[in-house]
Amino acid sequence: MENSSLEKKYNTIIIAVSILIPVVVAILFGVKLKDLGYDVAPLSFLPPIYATTNGVTAILLVAAVIAIKNGKRKLHERLMTGAIALSIAFLVMYVAYHMTSVSAIFGDSNHNLILEDSERVAIGSLRIVYLLILITHIILSIAIIPMVLITYVRALAQNFESHKKISKITFPIWLYVAVTGVIVYLMISPYYVY
Repeated sequence: MENSSLEKKYNTIIIAVSILIPVVVAILFGVKLKDLGYDVAPLSFLPPIYATTNGVTAILLVAAVIAIKNGKRKLHERLMTGAIALSIAFLVMYVAYHMTSVSAIFGDSNHNLILEDSERVAIGSLRIVYLLILITHIILSIAIIPMVLITYVRALAQNFESHKKISKITFPIWLYVAVTGVIVYLMISPYYVY
């Protein structure tokens, strides 16, 4: 199959997956299994695992760039496949957690009742930083889906010039999403309800 026709073959799939994933995640995010009559214990152990998954994804992305710059294409391919697999695993764990657990809210704590005014102001300011990071993380995590898929398909089609061009945009955005996933977890972790 010709390279451009391989890319065209996957365009419809890329578009469908890029729309389907955020829509399904948004729907499932609002579904609580207990509300559907399932007696499921909260999967409260998952957030540190999926935060670690994001951290390892970031490491794999950097290692993959180093590998390709050193001419190690097979290693680059394996590292990128691993990063994609970890991203999928993150998504599954993230949805599973939110379907079984109450979402944590930054700054929402019983401790707030005994805080000094200056401490409340500090938490309020930090909440603004948290929300900015979270919002950019969410928006870019949606935008990165088609970018990763297009970048991957171009490599699959051995259209390496085109792959290289888009990967220069895909890499920093994906890295940002992975790193901010860890930051969001670290910032929200004191407010998890166990």
